[in-house]
Amino acid sequence: MDANSEEFGVGCILSIKTTLGDEFDGQVITFDRPSNILILQEGLNSGSGPRRNIRLLKANYIKEFSYLGKAEDPLDLKKCYLDLPSLQAREESAIRQAEMEAERIGVGVTPEAQNIFDALSKTLPVRWDKTVIVVMKEVRVCSPYLPESVSGGTPAANERVKKVLELERKRLLSRGTGQ
Repeated sequence: MDANSEEFGVGCILSIKTTLGDEFDGQVITFDRPSNILILQEGLNSGSGPRRNIRLLKANYIKEFSYLGKAEDPLDLKKCYLDLPSLQAREESAIRQAEMEAERIGVGVTPEAQNIFDALSKTLPVRWDKTVIVVMKEVRVCSPYLPESVSGGTPAANERVKKVLELERKRLLSRGTGQ
């Protein structure tokens, strides 16, 4: 790739074939020489309205390209539209999801304890309280996470957790993931 080539100028429309077999047309938004990354706007003729896909492509992966012409600056602020509320909502949703997933990972627990937590979470609502698994907001399962380690909650809830724990430990042992 000739990084000084006019074909990578802002606004140029290219037809690109990659070494991975992708073929697409896109308009150059910018070319970052230090990282060798070409930033393209796709969807020029897709009839997709104001929505466009942005593709970041390492120039090393361009097998061949052809110059189709030049158009106006794709980031012309008079024509460029970013749906900021939608982007912020997606960001907040992704952060909430990541936080929920992080809460499901025990800190300072063995892989076996995490496997038991993951197995219990498939059938019961669970959360970590340091190294204790809290099931149904009231039943606690302490290390070594055996049926005898279950305490709290109503007798029925306690028995249910013991039974599920026992079955899950057998299942984990049969798969070779428990101890």
